[in-house]
Amino acid sequence: MPRSPKSRTRHRETARVAEPAPGQLGYTNLRDQALEVIRQALVSGEIRPGDIYSAAALANRLGVSSSPVREAMLTLVNQGLLEPVRNRGYRVVAMSEQDLDDVYELRQLLEVPGTLRAAANATDEDLVRLTATADEIDVAAKDGDIVRFLDADRRFHLDLLGLSGNRRLVESVAALRDQTRLYGLEKLVESGRLVDSAAEHRDILAAVADRDADRLEAIMRAHLRHVRADWADTGD
Repeated sequence: MPRSPKSRTRHRETARVAEPAPGQLGYTNLRDQALEVIRQALVSGEIRPGDIYSAAALANRLGVSSSPVREAMLTLVNQGLLEPVRNRGYRVVAMSEQDLDDVYELRQLLEVPGTLRAAANATDEDLVRLTATADEIDVAAKDGDIVRFLDADRRFHLDLLGLSGNRRLVESVAALRDQTRLYGLEKLVESGRLVDSAAEHRDILAAVADRDADRLEAIMRAHLRHVRADWADTGD
């Protein structure tokens, strides 16, 4: 397997929106921004399994009308993260150990071979971009910023998978990631495991740069095993 990354470059167009102020949303793509804020609350544990929230209450908290928040919550219902409760709002769905096992197995089946395929297409430009995201992961881990860590981690893995050229693969893995929420992640910060997890992204990048498929496969399988262990250790 050649050891140097390909030198060709790609041109990609990305859409960016202004980041909303803490606790409130701006006036661009309100539904998507509401969706992101609610997801972050799920990840951080601010919104927990069994809790019920109305679109009106969340909209008031975010400083927007109920409509985009309701649309965002319906999206989360379709993703299996929330369930409607008649005349009350939406309840956060709890994930069982079997649910987590199923997601882990599917991610192993999709993400490992997908990453190997993506690595074969990685260019110098891709590695520079992924390294910048890995830097974000490192900083967030050292700062103990769990939400920022998980956001950068998500972007790293989905951007890497995107190099496979298979849009449906990326969408499928993104959906699987959206189905899992981590609670009590402060335990990972206190134990130093968040920093350890951040370091694994450097190992992934090194294997991609070296075009070492066997090493990359082993690293990815270990990385996903560690993620599954973290789900178990941080659950209720």
